[in-house]
Amino acid sequence: MTDAARITHLDDTRRAALAKSVAAHKYGHGHALVLSGPAGRTGAARLAARAALRIGAGLVTVGAPRSAEAECAAQLTAIMLRRIEEAPDLADALGDARLNALCLGPGLGAGRARALVPVALGAEHRPAVVLDADALTAFSEAPDALFAMLHGRVVLTPHGGEFARLFPDIAGRMTEGTDTRVEATRAAAQRSGAVVLLKGAETVIAAPDGQVAIHAATGARAAPWLATAGAGDVLAGMISGLVARGLAPAEAAGTAAWLHVECARSFGPGLIAEDLAEELPKVLRSLGV
Repeated sequence: MTDAARITHLDDTRRAALAKSVAAHKYGHGHALVLSGPAGRTGAARLAARAALRIGAGLVTVGAPRSAEAECAAQLTAIMLRRIEEAPDLADALGDARLNALCLGPGLGAGRARALVPVALGAEHRPAVVLDADALTAFSEAPDALFAMLHGRVVLTPHGGEFARLFPDIAGRMTEGTDTRVEATRAAAQRSGAVVLLKGAETVIAAPDGQVAIHAATGARAAPWLATAGAGDVLAGMISGLVARGLAPAEAAGTAAWLHVECARSFGPGLIAEDLAEELPKVLRSLGV
């Protein structure tokens, strides 16, 4: 793993990227759209949207089908709500070029993901796209079809099982010990043409150009409380908020991974996913942002 940078802290450049100009308009910090699943499955998208807003995106909208609108409206205040039922609705939303980041996957459902992911990836103004959870599982039987749609502003955020379904041969070499996690994640990024964040106690972030970074939540930075439902949805939302703000995909993924763990360490035992975004202001203040 000596050929990978280790993210052990946020340097001055990363901290500066988190700061906001006193003269900036909300649209200067980006507009992120998080797509929700149907009624009864909106919690994951709402967690991601809250995280995107807390990390500094200027605006965040949840795109929900009709069946989930009332459920979302009852839970959202600063986060906006838009009906996105089918592919044409998403295409219409993407007609606004100020919408510059999308998050698809948390609670989305595989069928909904198969219909909406191609629209998100095919948008003319190329917004940044974070694909997580169901958006990855939906293409597990045809990963090459997904890879053919990807572009340089996409982040894939698989856990080990999702990684193995998308990249079975690469995952097999990693399981056999032929490839390290770094080598496997780099190979996945090069094959897919997207940034790949492989979740784990040692999270690996690789870009298609071969650059790799590691964020290890072990030893003094261990955060076992992150083993809780919804934590990955929050991470996807953090990345989405940072790319909305203009960070490059690999930089956004690495910064979000560090902050995700820092929030868990700051909160401590008893953490649930809802606590992560609410801990961000405290963590950001401690960084002088």
